[in-house]
Amino acid sequence: MAGQRVFPLSCVVQHYAWGKMGSSSEVARLLASNDPLAQIAEDKPYAELWMGTHPRGDAKILDNHISQKTLGQWIAENQDCLGSKVKDTFDGKLPFLFKVLSVETALSIQAHPNKELAEKLHLQAPQHYPDANHKPEMAIALTSFQGLCGFRPVEEILTFLKKVPEFQFLIGDAASTQLRQSTSIDAQAVASALRNCFSQLMKSEKKVVVEQLNLLVKRVSQQVSAGNNMEDICGELLLQLHQQYPGDIGCFAIYFLNLLTLKPGEAMFLEANVPHAYVKGDCVECMACSDNTVRAGLTPKFIDVPTLCEMLSYTPTPSKDRLFLPTQSQEDPYLFIYDPPVPDFTIMKMEVPGSVTEYKVLALDSASILLMVEGTVTASTPTAQAAISLQRGGVLFIGANESVSLKLTVPEDLLMFRACCLL
Repeated sequence: MAGQRVFPLSCVVQHYAWGKMGSSSEVARLLASNDPLAQIAEDKPYAELWMGTHPRGDAKILDNHISQKTLGQWIAENQDCLGSKVKDTFDGKLPFLFKVLSVETALSIQAHPNKELAEKLHLQAPQHYPDANHKPEMAIALTSFQGLCGFRPVEEILTFLKKVPEFQFLIGDAASTQLRQSTSIDAQAVASALRNCFSQLMKSEKKVVVEQLNLLVKRVSQQVSAGNNMEDICGELLLQLHQQYPGDIGCFAIYFLNLLTLKPGEAMFLEANVPHAYVKGDCVECMACSDNTVRAGLTPKFIDVPTLCEMLSYTPTPSKDRLFLPTQSQEDPYLFIYDPPVPDFTIMKMEVPGSVTEYKVLALDSASILLMVEGTVTASTPTAQAAISLQRGGVLFIGANESVSLKLTVPEDLLMFRACCLL
């Protein structure tokens, strides 16, 4: 049917080594819920579910009325489905990639460049920085989700320098003193001192890092074995990261970066130049379409320490300020909107009680992708020939300005996330 602009998608699973194994992964559980015939391999990591048009993971359209096409191919032929502003702003392409992540092993100390730096890096080293776009990201927890994000308040870093002699050794007395004295000057002095300290750590000789890390790990392990609580120096996290990445410089980054533990529904926004790492848990994530990542530790991939140290935003903030809070919709009491300060994407969360028999999805002047996390519904729309059954793990593409009505087929609460572009 030529006019059909709402249809279910079959999305792409990425089996990266850092993912949770088998049915311990929310990615695998969503797949199995949506398709009872899906074979989940318990000895295989299910790291990411990609919902979008990325060249390495273009979703397939599941609809007999539309010939066998990927979503990217179909959008290229039906650009009006993006919405006029989105189409014009992003050259007829879907500007975001929507994902579910299930993280078992920590996922690289990294940051993403802004557009200006992305263009420069792409020109200089296209093999490492494959496009000229920025890559802001937002993660919303589905289960308890741990991540490192942004620089800690200076007082916390100074406390670690006192309590962790191995950390102090790598930073050195001159940089530590500069950081301590900067607090009585101004924000610029703090940023400069913080940059100096972080650069000292990241540019430390590998042999020295391994020696100091082994000393610290041995000391913490002995204390933990003796029944002592080492949480004042993040002992448990240190041992976890060292087990995953022995001898890695990133293990010391925990003393610079805020540790956040997000509860389901809580979010963090990772704007350009903010250092971060995902540590453990399940989340939905939305990002601008780019593969540009500058890494410096906790990864087997290409590491670019000079670029990372140069580009970072050295602004210390308390961990509570790194939480990104949604706003509740004025039009829909069940809708919460996570709207970051970038044009590429917005995420909506819909929590609908099972007592509601029918729920109308807000029509938007943007193409969107809807993920069903909990609940069972039939979706109907003026352009679809037949109602579409959706259950946990189901994914629906909704063209711009399409009105979709969801009828609850089971009186259980709905939880849905929807990625869109609100220009």
